[in-house]
Amino acid sequence: MDLLLDGRVVLVTGGSRGIGRAIVAGLAAEGARVAFCARGEDGVRACETELRGTGAEVTGTAVDVADGDAIAAWVAASAEHYGGIDAVVANVSALAIGPGEENWRSSFDVDLMHTVRMVDAALPHLQRSDAASITAVSSVSGREIDFADGSYGVMKAALVHYVSGLAFDLAPQGIRANAVSPGNVYFPGGVWENVEQNDPQLFAHAMGLNPTGRMGTPEETAYAVISLVSPRASRISGTNLVADGALSRGVQL
Repeated sequence: MDLLLDGRVVLVTGGSRGIGRAIVAGLAAEGARVAFCARGEDGVRACETELRGTGAEVTGTAVDVADGDAIAAWVAASAEHYGGIDAVVANVSALAIGPGEENWRSSFDVDLMHTVRMVDAALPHLQRSDAASITAVSSVSGREIDFADGSYGVMKAALVHYVSGLAFDLAPQGIRANAVSPGNVYFPGGVWENVEQNDPQLFAHAMGLNPTGRMGTPEETAYAVISLVSPRASRISGTNLVADGALSRGVQL
């Protein structure tokens, strides 16, 4: 099925590794023109070079998304470079799990406020698109109490609430807004590989909660995101798409 993404301009935060990189690669494979950012310059350049080598039309920029001015400048520069914006994907997380005010502040600034600031900066451009969408990557930790309760889970829940409000407020303008909530996602250099190496007991516990017997891949989460970005999903707005392999047990009514 043609996802109608050919030539569309999509911005993705945290696009140099893991879920974000899979989103960038998947969108580009569908013909989208993708601007992505991440904090580390070396990782951005390596990802950009590798994807361009496959023929992808991508542009990477090193940005600290906790800096409101920096993310606004990146959005503006990307819109100017590509001549507009059709969709934004807020993917970055501070992964600030555990007690302490520092984790609360980091989760607020990175997980929640980077999304708000990105949307605010992109909105004038989205209003000019005929297939505009906003997608935020949340987490199953935002819909149930698990080891990541506290700042991480609270901000992931706030993201879903924020996106739901956007969906209602922006519907008259033809702009869709959705969230994707993945479960455990394993990839080299990711948080779960680190847990596997440094806290095998927690890793074994987390694996045991997955009824599929495995954790997810970045590509599996990316598929959920790309499906919602696609103009084919024109009637889907205000949803929280859970992509966790039946890990969570809550019932969405």
